[in-house]
Amino acid sequence: MPIPLRLGVNIDHVATIRNARGGDHPDPVRAAEIVAACGGDGITAHLREDRRHIRDSDLARIQAATGLPLNLEMAATEEMLAIALAHRPHAACIVPERREERTTEGGLDAAGQHNRLYPIVQRLTDAGIRVSLFIAPEEAQVEAALRLKAPVIELHTGEYAHAAGEAQLRELARLSAMAELAAREGIEPHAGHGLTYDNVMPVAAIPQVAELNIGHYLIGEAVFTGLESAVRRMRELMDAARA
Repeated sequence: MPIPLRLGVNIDHVATIRNARGGDHPDPVRAAEIVAACGGDGITAHLREDRRHIRDSDLARIQAATGLPLNLEMAATEEMLAIALAHRPHAACIVPERREERTTEGGLDAAGQHNRLYPIVQRLTDAGIRVSLFIAPEEAQVEAALRLKAPVIELHTGEYAHAAGEAQLRELARLSAMAELAAREGIEPHAGHGLTYDNVMPVAAIPQVAELNIGHYLIGEAVFTGLESAVRRMRELMDAARA
């Protein structure tokens, strides 16, 4: 039997819309409440260095609003480490971050940044925060996550999402192979980035993947159909693929 597949919903872009105009509307906390009410399994939020969407003050409100676990996406900096230790989210996903990028453009170079990442992973772990590393589906990166003692990896699905035809099949095979490798090594594999109604099912069907984190697409669809409808539709597709 495949393991259950969780859906984490990234609510960053509700905050992006709010910040475009200033003020408090739309409130990402309301989005978290809707996700909890319609079957989402977790909330993901990326507190960026430039605070382009989620703000510091949002974190405690999101945590208080629902019983869902919060997955805090964060850069590997002392500032973000201090914030994570203060808020104690369920999980912290360490991601690469460049101020000039529109969104996270690739996976974390865990293999090349061991000495920088190791103390951060350990301090988060010691605080009871489940650490995830957002990495490309590459063997060297999975092995680096093992050396860093990270219990979770999130495989970057951007290359898969942006490919087509044979290229997409090759990317899917890479994702599947790295999910299998991670699980064999005792690391729980997650996946996310660029997933849509049209491309989610093959990734959801990878039996070792325990969680998908999806945000931008769901918030975009919510503009037309509402957030509840968008989350329920994604959940249905995930469940159909896993079944």
